[in-house]
Amino acid sequence: MAAPDMPIRIGKKTCKNRITMAPTVKFTAGEDGKVTDFFVKHYGLRAQHGCGLICVEATAVSPEGRLAPTQIGLWSDEQIEGHAKIVEACHRYGALVIPQLHYGGLGTHPACGPLVSPSPILWKRGEQELPARELTIPEIHRIRQCFIDAALRAKKAGYDGVQLHGCHSYLINDFASAVNQRTDEYGGSTENRARFGCGIIQGIREACGEEFLISMRVSGCDPTVEESIATAEYYVKAGCDYLQVSNGIQDVSALPHDEGLPYNRVAGLGVSFHEHFRGTVPVSCVNGIRTAELARYLLENELADTVDLACGLLADPAFTEAILNGTPYVKCFSCKRCSWGPGHSHICPALKKRDNEVWEW
Repeated sequence: MAAPDMPIRIGKKTCKNRITMAPTVKFTAGEDGKVTDFFVKHYGLRAQHGCGLICVEATAVSPEGRLAPTQIGLWSDEQIEGHAKIVEACHRYGALVIPQLHYGGLGTHPACGPLVSPSPILWKRGEQELPARELTIPEIHRIRQCFIDAALRAKKAGYDGVQLHGCHSYLINDFASAVNQRTDEYGGSTENRARFGCGIIQGIREACGEEFLISMRVSGCDPTVEESIATAEYYVKAGCDYLQVSNGIQDVSALPHDEGLPYNRVAGLGVSFHEHFRGTVPVSCVNGIRTAELARYLLENELADTVDLACGLLADPAFTEAILNGTPYVKCFSCKRCSWGPGHSHICPALKKRDNEVWEW
């Protein structure tokens, strides 16, 4: 049985417990992509309440690949100072902290740059169909270097490592998915479709060293569960230390799932990956883990090495303490539109009190 408070080795780092904060893009930065004091308090507060590993929300490696004009970034040395403040705030409480490095691909915001893809495609976004342009080999190499350069900036800021965003229709996911119809070395076989992600991992490892933690947030079913596991195997061989499993382009609703289980289909993908990679690299599952009971169930029954928490930690920074110690917490209400989105404030008085608590800094 893996107790939630049990330390775990991830790459060359030791995480003090099994609770990790998932990267959730909910807040605004300036168009310069710089970290503001709000981000520092936001992540520091979750670390203060005991979270073992903090994954900072999607951080753009190049301005034209952003998912929103107000996304934070690490494409410039001028952005390092703000990230160093996040690191200091989290390390103060013994948490590991990594940024999620991101390039939009099919998820690029039109105000930031053109939609790009491994192959030309009409991409449906809402009621629109937007054309995505095929990347050239030199462009692929340039974006790969953007990830490596951003990882070097993360290391200079003091981060323990980085996570690569390889799901949710963003560029690394696009290469691994069925939208990739290339016939060169970046398309066709599973190995070729994993080549873009593997090249980034290998480049970061060479640039940042063996001590630097490299995580990949992978899609668990693009184009199938079996193919996604095979793709992740290539990532691990390339030097990935940690797999955090979510969903991507493929519709997960058609996946077989035992509705009697306490966790949902997406979390179930993480459970499947954990079973496959058991003893090789740690695997985290995410999605719908909004109660302390479910988090403990997944860990104590050894269905995942860590639990990646999003809404629960947004609703209450003390959600970690509830899992570890059984203390009370403000529950996520599963709002149709999350009240933590830009321009919103939660209606719950208990949460307002929690969010305005004195931060020990």
